[in-house]
Amino acid sequence: MKNILKYLADLSIWTLALPLAYFMRIEMQVVNHTTDILLITALSLPIKASVLYFFRFHRQSWTRIGVWDLFRILQGVGLVTIIAFVGLFFIRQDIYIPRSIPAIEAVTTILMLSSVRLFARVRSETVRRRDVRRSSRKVSRVLVAGAGEAGIMLAREVRRHPESYMEIVGFLDDNPTKEKEWYLGYAILGSLEDLPEVAQKHFVDKVIIAMPAADGSIIRKVVTLANEAGVESQTMPGLYELLSSNFNIAKLRRVDVADLLRRKPVELDVAPISKYLYGRTVLVTGAGGSIGSEIIRQFTKFNPEHVLLLGRGENSIFKVEREFRSEYPNITFTPIIADIRDYSSLEHVFRKYRPEVIFHAAAHKHVPLMESNPDQAILNNVGGTRNLTDLALEYGVKRFVNVSSDKSVNPTSIMGCSKRVAEYVVHRASLRAAKNQSFVSVRFGNVLGSRGSVVPLFKRQIEMGGPVTVTHPEMTRYFMTIPEASQLVLQAGGLNNNGSIYVLDMGRPVKIVDLARDLIRLCGFTPDVDIEIAYSGIRPGEKLFEELLTDEEGTSATRHAKIFTARANGPSASVFEMLLKDLFGAAARQDNMEIRRQLKRIVPSYSSDLLNNEEKDAKEESKTAVQEDPRIHLSPKRKKQARPGSLELPQAARGALSGTGPISTN
Repeated sequence: MKNILKYLADLSIWTLALPLAYFMRIEMQVVNHTTDILLITALSLPIKASVLYFFRFHRQSWTRIGVWDLFRILQGVGLVTIIAFVGLFFIRQDIYIPRSIPAIEAVTTILMLSSVRLFARVRSETVRRRDVRRSSRKVSRVLVAGAGEAGIMLAREVRRHPESYMEIVGFLDDNPTKEKEWYLGYAILGSLEDLPEVAQKHFVDKVIIAMPAADGSIIRKVVTLANEAGVESQTMPGLYELLSSNFNIAKLRRVDVADLLRRKPVELDVAPISKYLYGRTVLVTGAGGSIGSEIIRQFTKFNPEHVLLLGRGENSIFKVEREFRSEYPNITFTPIIADIRDYSSLEHVFRKYRPEVIFHAAAHKHVPLMESNPDQAILNNVGGTRNLTDLALEYGVKRFVNVSSDKSVNPTSIMGCSKRVAEYVVHRASLRAAKNQSFVSVRFGNVLGSRGSVVPLFKRQIEMGGPVTVTHPEMTRYFMTIPEASQLVLQAGGLNNNGSIYVLDMGRPVKIVDLARDLIRLCGFTPDVDIEIAYSGIRPGEKLFEELLTDEEGTSATRHAKIFTARANGPSASVFEMLLKDLFGAAARQDNMEIRRQLKRIVPSYSSDLLNNEEKDAKEESKTAVQEDPRIHLSPKRKKQARPGSLELPQAARGALSGTGPISTN
């Protein structure tokens, strides 16, 4: 009913415009041409009615009228005006119609239709502002940091929504060309450095950062200045969030640690990504996890035909399936509850769905837990990866992308070492791959916001009043946001260099204690004053500094500025198969020490305190035995072989592990 009334109102206004045009053209002589005016009005009425309906004028929201709605009015009225000018050549000479009438009528119609809508919008906003003023709730005076497109969009949204209880004071921007300019009726009040002074002068309650593509250092600067001024700081979503959804005021949020670590957005080369994903069946392992689910969110824009959501956790798979079905109705999503350690279940999946692309994100990643359960790390991270690569080779998968970790470099943990062996497994598969297949690994550091991230733990500790526990004052890690890491994983898959280990540009490493201090400040507290920071000591398997490359690997550039290729190394195929069999045997027996010994054989750079202590004790026992029995005289070479279960290997195996042996393709 509402749309019908709007339609009739528009038609009445447009019909009235013709007599008004005559009156403006010939003034009081209009009474002498009443018959002609009524005739022309009747002839034009069906055309105007049809155009109104075709251009959907009645569907426009008058209280939310915008530039594009006015442009639509221009299009409709312009079409009728062109028809009128053409019709002048076919109208009888005895009908009085000046040639300027169609133009005058067009201008009059546009002004009248626009004015009605503008009046409705102004009235609606005035009523809502009046209701807000009558409310007892305080209206926050807001200063917008950033006068670009995002800042103007924010100001426009605040003006349209008085119920947000915000009032824009003005903008801050470092661009000197914008100095003293006005946007939407709001002035540029200074640069970012002027924030404390401007906040005090204009009684600002809140600063909103409207710079979604800004570097983390700029966000940190604004937050620091806002804290100095004693005002609250919020931010618009980052560029990755804005690209995946439309902005509205409800998406304003407090500044998070991820914002402080924000880097220049990744520029994707979409052509190769689209080429290997468009219309494909894609299998994602660990699809319910933070990395796996974000990889799916990122690649859905490339229109795969079918996505297989594989994982062990039924609740997480159910959750992401519902999300994806709602967000991407044109793509088929199939939830699969399966364990990557179960070869027969995986084979059924491959046989039934024939995946063409695989993103392998399923893994046990918790370092201390894997130190206590090394058998599960091996069976899942190594065994599961081997199951997938074997089936991918058998069923002709085109792209296999293994998500690895920086903890696989010179590993000191079971988890890190298992991921390094998984890289070897993927590289071994690449040597057996057909010409149209590609098997790669992508190695990166910690991901902010993932399930295993330290940030949620810090937040809980702050909510409880502290202390915030950090393992060591010098503990540093590489960090990325989940969307950035996922996008680069997709890009690495598009590089199509079979057998590569890709290393992502992680930026600068961050001290964990600095991260903790930033988070405490963002929560409105002072580190070491309101919230204490306590050091708990390094946990088993952890190291102070993570690395992205071993000394032997080195890097070479790729087509993408943030992705590098590490030189693949490792044991030869025959030795690797033998060592892998022994490793799985130790895991099946749950022999934790033997697992560590076998890992050391496969990854010589692996360092374990338990192995080091065992070797030290063995040397002490050997030394004591020699001292107690003078009949024992061992040469250095024999001393090295004295301990049962030592890490000594045959000559061929030693050569392969040291890199001197050939990498067989058999």
